[in-house]
Amino acid sequence: MRRCWWAALALGLLRLCLAQANFAPHFFDNGVGSTNGNMALFSLPEDTPVGSHVYTLNGTDPEGDPISYHISFDPSARSIFSVDPTFGNITLVEELDREREDEIEAIISISDGLNLVAEKVVILVTDANDEAPMFIQEPYVVLVPEDIPAGSSIFKVHAVDRDTGSGGSVTYFLQNLHSPFAVDRHSGVLRLQPGATLDYERSRTHYITVVAKDGGGRLHGADVVFSVTTTVTVNVEDVQDMAPVFVGTPYYGYVYEDTLPGSEVLKVVAMDGDRGKPNRILYSLVNGSDGAFEINETSGDISLTQSPAQLQREVYELHVQVTEISPVGSPAAQAIVPVTIRIVDLNNHPPTFYGESGPQNRFELSMNEHPPQGEILRGLKITVNDSDQGANAKFNLQLVGARGIFRVVPQTVLNEAQVTIIVENSAAIDFEKSRVLTFKLLAVEVNTPEKFSSTADVVIQLLDTNDNVPKFNSHYYVARIPENAPGGSSVVAVTAMDPDTGHWGEVKYSIYGTGADLFLIHPSTGLIYTQPWASLDAEATARYNFFVKAEDMEGKYSVAEVFITLSDVNDHCPQFGNSIQKKTMVLGTPVKIEAIDEDAEEPNNLVDYSITHAEPANVFDIDAHTGEIWLKNSIRSLDALHNITPGRDCIWSLEVQAKDRGSPSFSTTALLKMDITDTETLSRSPMAAFLIQTKDNPMKAVGVLAVTMATIVAITVLISTATFWRNKKSNKVLPVRRVVRKRSTPVPRTIRIEWLKSKSAKTATKSVLKEKPPNENCNNNSPESSLPPRAPALPPPPSVVTSTGSAHWTVPTVSGSLTPQQSQPPSNSKTMGSPVQSTLISELKQKFEKKSVQSKAYF
Repeated sequence: MRRCWWAALALGLLRLCLAQANFAPHFFDNGVGSTNGNMALFSLPEDTPVGSHVYTLNGTDPEGDPISYHISFDPSARSIFSVDPTFGNITLVEELDREREDEIEAIISISDGLNLVAEKVVILVTDANDEAPMFIQEPYVVLVPEDIPAGSSIFKVHAVDRDTGSGGSVTYFLQNLHSPFAVDRHSGVLRLQPGATLDYERSRTHYITVVAKDGGGRLHGADVVFSVTTTVTVNVEDVQDMAPVFVGTPYYGYVYEDTLPGSEVLKVVAMDGDRGKPNRILYSLVNGSDGAFEINETSGDISLTQSPAQLQREVYELHVQVTEISPVGSPAAQAIVPVTIRIVDLNNHPPTFYGESGPQNRFELSMNEHPPQGEILRGLKITVNDSDQGANAKFNLQLVGARGIFRVVPQTVLNEAQVTIIVENSAAIDFEKSRVLTFKLLAVEVNTPEKFSSTADVVIQLLDTNDNVPKFNSHYYVARIPENAPGGSSVVAVTAMDPDTGHWGEVKYSIYGTGADLFLIHPSTGLIYTQPWASLDAEATARYNFFVKAEDMEGKYSVAEVFITLSDVNDHCPQFGNSIQKKTMVLGTPVKIEAIDEDAEEPNNLVDYSITHAEPANVFDIDAHTGEIWLKNSIRSLDALHNITPGRDCIWSLEVQAKDRGSPSFSTTALLKMDITDTETLSRSPMAAFLIQTKDNPMKAVGVLAVTMATIVAITVLISTATFWRNKKSNKVLPVRRVVRKRSTPVPRTIRIEWLKSKSAKTATKSVLKEKPPNENCNNNSPESSLPPRAPALPPPPSVVTSTGSAHWTVPTVSGSLTPQQSQPPSNSKTMGSPVQSTLISELKQKFEKKSVQSKAYF
């Protein structure tokens, strides 16, 4: 037993030694701003999302043993963070709220399995703008006297924002910018704006919406601003600033024959104008009663003090005074109102209408139509009267048959009144609709059993005024006249009506516009006709439009538009062009003729074509619509055409006719010379084809020839000018004679001459190349100086026969000229082309020789 105890003791000592040899782990302290370590001075924004990784615990063990991390909180506090034991990652698991908890205390620990090291840390929660301002001590109700001076302070609102910094600062402003109040944006003090006043009688309560806004801040990475509103109710307190006010004015009372003394006649009602805190009211009679009436000072009841038989007057005008009594018992504001009391008898008189001369039941008046709205018919002098008294003399007035055109004033009458009739509907008072307006004026008693009544006729004679504008029976008029209508022809009659009478209804017509020059209008009848000198031409102008104006004597007018179209008349003959005289036809290709008819419309300008005469007949056909002429299908070659042609000639004369489709119809004939060839002839001789093609257009051939000659002259001038300047620079220009340098090894001249001859033979078979005799008097700037020196062994050239009519054409770069060949053509030359080609070449050669003479004279 002792042995076991000693073994256990030895084992415990061994473990103690080993434990003392194992050092405890520790945290790293990385300082402020670090996100790993021991959370020293660590802070966290309150808007950090739940689940975010916010920190990493970091430590080490001296022996390198594995370590684990732990975090714990006070049992009464929330567990806001969680930690990964292995990696030390701390995660936010509860929402933060700086306003509720700005510091979080936690215990973090690190352990290597044997040793545990714990530290107490405080995490600071920083503010975010997550709170809106909040008004305190709501609701806001203020009582303000109505006589408060402008600019006075009336209340102060206060809002707090639990955020810090700019997010916790609060500014104030009013939602309604047109309020009579203003608020200090920093203190929240409400004031009555300068120049503004309060009036209890106009508005007893004002509602002011105040907005409190924070200074803004960051929340979840964005800038946010919070605001809140509250309503301030301003009750206006009434003060004594208004006089008493009578209710139910005017006041009328009636005393009848059976009224007893002490009976109430009527009641006067008054109240303090200041409704908030009204003063007590006392009534009194000022004058006019003559002891016949008295008033209750508190109720305002007026009563009779005498018998009706003792009353000396039919009407009593009383003046009732009301006086306000202040809270202290002293008189304050006063007011006076008149009261009329009539002494009436029995109802034995109906209402009666009176004119200027007495009772009258018919009233007449003349007036202009369309009087102004609300105008009084002053020409009617009407008075209505009921001789009874009191309620028996009360009756109503109304108009019967006026249809809302007029109204009567007054509508209720007591005893007597001047009747006024007022215009209610001015548009209905129209002379053109009704020249006489008739209605009845009715007076009916109101509160009597008898309901006595009477009527009077009112007759109004309307006078016409110029209240209408002439109106056309159509907004536009369309007319059509032939173009050959003589001057003064009627075109169209326009009509405008003016409903006014007399000279107001007279209408005067006129026309204007760009197309009105050729037309006139009768000023009274509206008949539009052409100018006497007008010459209409549908081909020049087919349509005219202008405006017609109808105007009354005062210048009121209306306008309509007139459209006039000229009908085309067949007054032009078809006309052939100048190119109709001569045409060239190639077999298989039609020749087209064209005639133009200058008429404006169809069918007058449609042309049909025909061949009126041809010998022999049945050789040509013509398309009647297009004017195309072609040989009949039986003629397919020139040989077939020669067989039927007298003298085997290929030139035909045709008489063609162009006829329009008008009625009556016009026609024109022309003589057409037709030259016929075929495509084989054209392909065999290009020059002849060109001449045939330009036969109908000789200016085209002249143009081609002019361009060719101009090109040759330009080339000659350029070459000569270049040669002159080259010789001048080399000092080879002699004033009198030419220096000829001989070559040491002359080139055979015969080779060059033969080459020139062969080249000339290709361009013109009827021209030969001949050498030009040397001219000793020529200067070195002659075109011949550009050639190499002559060989001494060359035989002299044959003499050239001079011609007085024309000079020979010389080529500037060779010593030779083109002349007509007098001898027979060489045996190896081919047959020449057509005579047309030979003639053209001869003409071209002569023109080239003339240009050559001019060029030599120039050089």
